[in-house]
Amino acid sequence: MAQAQNRTISGTVTDQESDEPLPGVNVILQGTTIGTVTDIDGNYQLEISGDNPVLLFSYVGYITQEIPVDARTNINVGLSQDITQLNEVVVVGYGTQIKRNLTGNIAQVDGKDIENIPTTSIENTLQGRTAGVFIQQGSGKPGQAIKMRVRGSSSITASNQPLFVVDGIPITSENQGITNNEPTNPLADINFNDVESIEVLKDASAAAIYGSRAANGVVIITTKSGRSGKTQFNVDYSLGYSEPSNKRDWLNGEQYNELFDEAYNNSKEDFGFEPAEFFGLSNLEELKDAAIPGWRDNNNTDWQDEAFRTGRINQLNVSASGGDDKTRFYFGGSFTDQEGILIGNDFNRLSGRLNLDHKVSDRFSFSSNFNLVRTQLDRVANDNAFATPLQLVALPPVQPKIDPETGRLNTNTVYYNGLIQHRDATANTVIYRTLANAQGNFKITNNLLFTSKFGLDLLNQIEDNYQGRETQDGAPAGQGEFRSVRVVNYTVDNYLTYTPVISETNTLEVVAGLSYQQSDRILGSIQARGFPSDAFKKIASAAEAEAFTSLGSRFSYTSVFARANMQFFDKLLVSLSGRVDGSSRFGEDNRYGFFPAVSAGWIVTQEPFLGGSNLVSFLKLRASYGLTGNSEIGNFDALGLYQGTSYGGLSGTRPISVPSPDLKWETTRQIDIGIDFGLFDDRITGEIDYYLKKTDDLLLDVNVPATSGFGVVTQNIGKLENEGFEFVLNTQNLTGPLSWSTSLNLAYNTNVITDLEGQIITSGINRAEEGYPIGVFYMVKYAGVNPETGDAMFELGDGSGELTNDYSAAMEQHVGSPFPDWIGGMTNTLSYKGFELSFLFQFVTGNQIFNDAGSFQTSGFDFFDNQTADQLDRWQQPGDVTDVPEVRFLGGNGVDNSTRYLYDGDYLRLRTMTLAYELPDRWLTPLSLRNVRVYLTGQNLLTFTGYEGWDPEVNFDGTNPANQTNNIRGGRDFYTAPQPRSLIFGVKFGF
Repeated sequence: MAQAQNRTISGTVTDQESDEPLPGVNVILQGTTIGTVTDIDGNYQLEISGDNPVLLFSYVGYITQEIPVDARTNINVGLSQDITQLNEVVVVGYGTQIKRNLTGNIAQVDGKDIENIPTTSIENTLQGRTAGVFIQQGSGKPGQAIKMRVRGSSSITASNQPLFVVDGIPITSENQGITNNEPTNPLADINFNDVESIEVLKDASAAAIYGSRAANGVVIITTKSGRSGKTQFNVDYSLGYSEPSNKRDWLNGEQYNELFDEAYNNSKEDFGFEPAEFFGLSNLEELKDAAIPGWRDNNNTDWQDEAFRTGRINQLNVSASGGDDKTRFYFGGSFTDQEGILIGNDFNRLSGRLNLDHKVSDRFSFSSNFNLVRTQLDRVANDNAFATPLQLVALPPVQPKIDPETGRLNTNTVYYNGLIQHRDATANTVIYRTLANAQGNFKITNNLLFTSKFGLDLLNQIEDNYQGRETQDGAPAGQGEFRSVRVVNYTVDNYLTYTPVISETNTLEVVAGLSYQQSDRILGSIQARGFPSDAFKKIASAAEAEAFTSLGSRFSYTSVFARANMQFFDKLLVSLSGRVDGSSRFGEDNRYGFFPAVSAGWIVTQEPFLGGSNLVSFLKLRASYGLTGNSEIGNFDALGLYQGTSYGGLSGTRPISVPSPDLKWETTRQIDIGIDFGLFDDRITGEIDYYLKKTDDLLLDVNVPATSGFGVVTQNIGKLENEGFEFVLNTQNLTGPLSWSTSLNLAYNTNVITDLEGQIITSGINRAEEGYPIGVFYMVKYAGVNPETGDAMFELGDGSGELTNDYSAAMEQHVGSPFPDWIGGMTNTLSYKGFELSFLFQFVTGNQIFNDAGSFQTSGFDFFDNQTADQLDRWQQPGDVTDVPEVRFLGGNGVDNSTRYLYDGDYLRLRTMTLAYELPDRWLTPLSLRNVRVYLTGQNLLTFTGYEGWDPEVNFDGTNPANQTNNIRGGRDFYTAPQPRSLIFGVKFGF
């Protein structure tokens, strides 16, 4: 028999829909280990032999094709995308994987799902869409920092925010704002309409490739890129409005006078003398004349309405993409203008992006991404200041907004009239941000690719604040402040990717490389007083400088990383990864840490005993274990620092911190066991995961003796755990002309501190203590009202079950957690003949919220503040059954911190809802339009909650810088703005 003759087969592999060449496609001679991969242009060449040869073409995210060779020598193939969820392409660190072959836990959100959501920050768009990811907005103020927790909080003092990576480059995500206001959010600079996909790396196997900064999870944001073909333009314009999602009921003028007089007379009876005597006055009327001028004039001012407004929303997005076989491009331009629901609170962003990909030769290609952003945030004062709009509600409704004698804003109110702040003060923050990277790829062989990448995140933030001469802080001649921050954050990555052709069912991918990151921060500020008039607002016009400072800081990482993904017999999956990180933040002997991970998966449906099942179309078992680290502390916490100072006109130095030379990495060990499944030909797919995270060597700020002259030193002390379950279910309920799909995610997490070496760390009513979650609430338990006396009652807390009206006799107890037990969301999408309805419900349950303002808002007139309307239900006579104590002016009846002001934070919210219509092609062809979509989108349309404040989605951090960085203080509300309820109408068309 004659031996089959060798011959060479060549051709090109493209995307069947776009006709774009596909690089990296595996081309294998069936039944052998002979194979190759396509080059950057999708071309391949393979020498084969044998009788009746068949070529297999396989590529991540595409359906594998088997092509008989017959007598041909040139075979061009168009591959179709595999649109099932199990074959989606998922971005991982330094590469991509098909979801079917993942052994770690990664949540993915498609960029199309978050387009046109009326919010300013990309984290908001993820709420309710990703299992195990808890996102909490600080308030309804646009541009404010947002807390994001992936599988719970893993640290007490160090940051719990995940690492954010944009197009492969770690970016600056920490607050750069002034410390006497709530933190700002650098992620608000990202235009999420430029985003292709977002991946959240949750378990150690997925995140360990990022090593020392992955303990809190990693969020990978990939922006859009161009495709070969005719240039396509898209224009998207939307406009709408927003209003408070909730308003509270307050006493009107008549009710205020009634209750205040009643409270005064109750205290007069208790004291045995006129309470007015505390103020050097003789009776009730004299007191009201002195403290509440205008009360006699039948005023009925709704101060809450003065704080809120209906805000406008305008957004324009323009994009263009296209190219040819050599060069592809994507351009995106965006303008967002959003008025907040509080007076004086505005946000606007102008963004431009250009992403380029160019093929120089068969072996060399490069790409570059460039994003230039200008963000402006007009801020209001922090929630703890009388100048902030919502503290207007503390003003009595019997006082007028306008002084009838002067015709100007009333300056004779009980507290500072915040409307004067709105009129005469400015707090303007402008950010110029450049996010850029350049990447070169050189194919050493068909199986070995070298990648070199340089990334830059340049952030310039300028804050220009002015307090007019009639404001509380600017009197008598005006006060100004100018502050400038520059952060230069750059990254250099060099790595190799090796993908040998083994066989059609056995694959290997190895990635190994080096990385270096450095971030430099320079800050300067000056505060001055004494301006000629309020028309002069720049520092140069001030008479004298009150305070000034400047500082410079730097941190850097040097790293080595590697990962190997292996597949055996198309059913057994193994992944190994590791990273060695060196950080400038730690002591010389502990600067380097090693963070390995291992994971494995078994695709059970590839086994003969389940492969033919009509019920189970996909089943994968997976498990992972690994170490990740946390180094998010101060840049010099390991060092003993000195600072230049002056004394008596002479310069000198003084120590400002205690050295901690043994400081090392905070390490989290995580195990994850999961199941991925598909039923009924993947009409139903889902994931079930159990995880256990144990964090050791906590980076903890430890108090030192006051006699040392210092406050705290950072040391490695303590342990904590997070344990939980996650459940994801995706269903195609109906297919055909009427389609209906549902996506549900649920997550349960428990957090507990297991070791603090006996320490108890407090932050007011929150504390960190062994055996309890971070930030557990610790306070006296409120027990209602004594029906005979009207006294507020409290549990003694000694186990006797006895009650007391003596607050000081009651013991404090552990009463709740600021962190939820369960979080989740459900999205439903229905479509029919061009119409589409999509809505997302998001929920949180198991957490508590403490209303810090309760002792002012529901105090029973302990002072002059206006009260919530529920105070009308107060106790008035023996036998009354109510939970509102008798009102007593200056009487302190139940106003101390207790569970009276602690509420369940559970809520169910209709987070987003969109109704859209896609115009049919027959209408568009004569107009040379590719597509037209009109839509109506609402956000926060409905909220179901038992919380009695403005909004259950709050987290007031205060203005103490320590509160903005530690994780103990949580679940607090203090005159905090609710989330906006927004409605926008938009049209999107392409040509």
